[in-house]
Amino acid sequence: MIAGSFIAFLLAFVVVGALASRVKQNTSSDYLLASRNIHPVFVALSAIATNSSGFMFIGLIGETYTVGVSAMWIMIGWVTGEFIAWKSGVPQALRRKSAQTHTETIGSFLGHGLKEGRKVSAMIALITVLFLSTYAAAQLKAGSKALHVLFGWDDSAGAILGAVIVTIYCFSGGIRASIWTNVTQSFVMLLSMGCLMTAAMLKLGGPIGLISALHGIDPALLSINPKDSWFGFLLFALGWMAAGAGVVGQPHIMVSLMTMRSEKDVPTARFIYFLWYILFVISAVLVGLCARALLPNISNFDPELALPTLAQHLLPDILIGFTLAGLFAATMSTADSQILSCSAAITQDLVPKWSHSIKALKMSTLCVACVVLAFALYGDNVFTMVVLSWSILASSIGPLVVLKCFGAPLTSTLALATSATGLITVLLWRTVLHLSGAMYEVLPGMLASFAVYFLLRKK
Repeated sequence: MIAGSFIAFLLAFVVVGALASRVKQNTSSDYLLASRNIHPVFVALSAIATNSSGFMFIGLIGETYTVGVSAMWIMIGWVTGEFIAWKSGVPQALRRKSAQTHTETIGSFLGHGLKEGRKVSAMIALITVLFLSTYAAAQLKAGSKALHVLFGWDDSAGAILGAVIVTIYCFSGGIRASIWTNVTQSFVMLLSMGCLMTAAMLKLGGPIGLISALHGIDPALLSINPKDSWFGFLLFALGWMAAGAGVVGQPHIMVSLMTMRSEKDVPTARFIYFLWYILFVISAVLVGLCARALLPNISNFDPELALPTLAQHLLPDILIGFTLAGLFAATMSTADSQILSCSAAITQDLVPKWSHSIKALKMSTLCVACVVLAFALYGDNVFTMVVLSWSILASSIGPLVVLKCFGAPLTSTLALATSATGLITVLLWRTVLHLSGAMYEVLPGMLASFAVYFLLRKK
């Protein structure tokens, strides 16, 4: 019964993607941007499905299981930062200016109008391909972990299954198929998370029972202060707020805004996006806390497997399949957008002679999917893979997107220096200074990027 309901939902996703391919136009613009004619509600639900990835179902729940209530500050900061980014005017400017310049990728948008802008586009494309591939691999890894727990399948099975399904509908319908499928997946994700949260809260006897259970395990789980906030709580929260604002540097999310019918649709998309987002975040954090309360004494337990393990303990078979489908939907809705963004970066920015070839676009999609699968088979911690990729993209691409959208003076040298500074700062902060536990590296990364821009601009 578990496998049956799970497979039924996966087949539904494939069918939706196939239906989208029936209304496609056989052009590169339609493959990459759905002819810029997507309804804002579809854009919003697709963007939230893309953003609320395996990180929510696996990484965030695992982190909440480990540290307790203080994990909520990660998402409070993150959602606040994203809201600021959406309100900043960047989404409207990106939609308007990308259409005016006929650019179809973030890299080509940033390089447009600059002397030697091809160098800028190529650098952004390389960063996109390398780190979005890693990010997508984390999604497939998350699906594999869940299937291993529920079915005892080999660790590679979920990654292979996810890669095949994503490739089928992306290959056939491009971003339109991705968006249509993501909309369907967004409903499955929210409902499945809500279903598990409700069952867990009923089992514990409501909020009072949850608090009592956590206190009995370890009172520190109820502390709202982050354990490793060496620089103080304020900078810890600001670090995650900057992470949310770093959405402007995520090509797989920002490109969905470029598919919208008009910049005038942004407020509608924003309202739907944050309504869905807030409900989903609350559900995910509560599931993580409930998992810690109900599954405190399992030996050799991987916290990133808290959701599927909790589903096994609480739900009937058909709802376990539904929950697993929600998790898998989260991984695929992110991986498909990332694979398409990588293939677009290759054909539009790295090898522009392929830019109008549908065959080249599809072959690029297939090749990227294979590379992502290879990364997934050898990756490990989903939370670490996601936060590192997000921070590098946010710090190396995000500042340039903001500067370009607001019409700040740019040269190729300025753009390359700004982007490289963000990337290097993130790597130093995380791998050399080891300060990510105290403050997420997006804040120092983006600040360093902007600082270099303004210093070099004065010269």
